[in-house]
Amino acid sequence: MKVFGLAGWSGSGKTTLLEKLIPIFVDGGLRVSTIKQTHHNVDLDQPGKDSWRHRAAGASEVLLTSSARWTLMHELRENAEPALADHLQRLSPCDLVLVEGFKKESLPKLEIYRPSLGKPLLYPDDPNIVGIASDVNLEAPLPLFDIDDPVAIAGFIISQLELNHPGLKNE
Repeated sequence: MKVFGLAGWSGSGKTTLLEKLIPIFVDGGLRVSTIKQTHHNVDLDQPGKDSWRHRAAGASEVLLTSSARWTLMHELRENAEPALADHLQRLSPCDLVLVEGFKKESLPKLEIYRPSLGKPLLYPDDPNIVGIASDVNLEAPLPLFDIDDPVAIAGFIISQLELNHPGLKNE
């Protein structure tokens, strides 16, 4: 599996860009998975539902399944959040894993940057950032992409990871 990250401050447009990139990769025949890190207390379950009751009773994992999808909920309780590498091992085989978050991880990343957020660029302090997507023209020593040009960004990711995609250049 090839792994590529999108890093940026909250509100920069990482998720919106991912929503545009995923179909480009999938339409080219790639099997894509994503990992999204959040700093919020995520709970996909609803109080009172059977699966919630299983967790509340102390189950460390609850696998909820139907004919449409399945999900595995794992309670960390007092344990630390697993590393990205641990999460990657849990995924089914695929061609490309797009990671949103995990800013500190050592993987190739595209920085999503909007100066209107009033936050600094990440690339000067992160040698793993290999390009920048922004809504303004910047002076930077890295490849720069218009945040609204997902085809160019997808082509860049394909070339960085040396993946084959019939609709995008692999230069």
